[in-house]
Amino acid sequence: LLEPIGAVEIVGPRFGPSVWEPLAEERVSIRSVPGGRLPGFLTQLPALGRLADGDVLYASKPRLTSAGVGYLGRLARGRPLLLDIDDWETGFFLRGGFWGTVGRALNLSNPRGLTWTWLMERLSGIADGITVASRFLEQRFGGVLIPHVRDTDRWAPDRADRQPIRERLGTAKGPVVMFLGTPRAYKGVEDLAAAVSRLGRPDVTLALVGTDPGSETGRALLARHPAVRLIGRVPIGQVPSYLAAADVVVVPQRDSSDTRGQVPAKLFDAMALGRPVVSTRVSMIPEILGGCGLLVEPGDVGALSAAIGRLLDRPDEARALGAAARHRMVERYSFDSARRALFPLVERVRARR
Repeated sequence: LLEPIGAVEIVGPRFGPSVWEPLAEERVSIRSVPGGRLPGFLTQLPALGRLADGDVLYASKPRLTSAGVGYLGRLARGRPLLLDIDDWETGFFLRGGFWGTVGRALNLSNPRGLTWTWLMERLSGIADGITVASRFLEQRFGGVLIPHVRDTDRWAPDRADRQPIRERLGTAKGPVVMFLGTPRAYKGVEDLAAAVSRLGRPDVTLALVGTDPGSETGRALLARHPAVRLIGRVPIGQVPSYLAAADVVVVPQRDSSDTRGQVPAKLFDAMALGRPVVSTRVSMIPEILGGCGLLVEPGDVGALSAAIGRLLDRPDEARALGAAARHRMVERYSFDSARRALFPLVERVRARR
């Protein structure tokens, strides 16, 4: 998205043996230092500060591990700083009731924990400019609204080959219902598995892409729904081929503090590939889809099952919805549309500094 106005690098701490797996095949330059817990993590901040030497810093998320590095660059070296807020980060910590929240607030050794995240949100005024991904976040933090976008030239239905993925799933002929993403509870994966089971159709395959079969969540899903196909994380460049293999893509968000400020990025992936979508009435999802998909109430397994069955039984309607979603994506959520809002903001921030 940013390449037309400068060379782009990703800089940050690495919590694990390697960088995030979906970035493995991307051509963008990535520089990292080992992460860790506090107070040891503080010793890594100078190294991160030296790596964050761009003419413009763009911090991804109000986290100590990202915004914190950006704030240092802004205050210590006067680097122009943009902050992108694509989730309500503190909302992720509010599940579990009062005492659960208190316990997370006291976990001060975790640099990605509640206390430090709350502080980074409070300090967002240090940034020279803010971009947000939803109207909820716009009301909370201000800034310029830029929802998730995709390179619709690269992510296009006619550029993705579905057959190898369908062969890998063992579904050369039968319909495929797909969820793509990390299977956290608030994303409604269990609702989806129950909805597909309720269809009572052995010819339908539910593929959960991004769910490790060996993980606790993966083992639990397989125990309850043995017919589910689980595929672990895949590189971003392979996502279009997986989506192309789907007959219906489902984004079954639940309504919680985790999701009220969130717009699922995988919704845009499916729209870019012209896939028919079933989702829930949460956050900006109804506005994003704009009649180009089917919507049900969050947590309503029966309605979710009926919507999936409807698109499987009516392929002409499914194709029409997918084509309309692709058209809406190109028009409103492409790189070209985002650049019209983002590039003037970058130039204003550079001029002020």
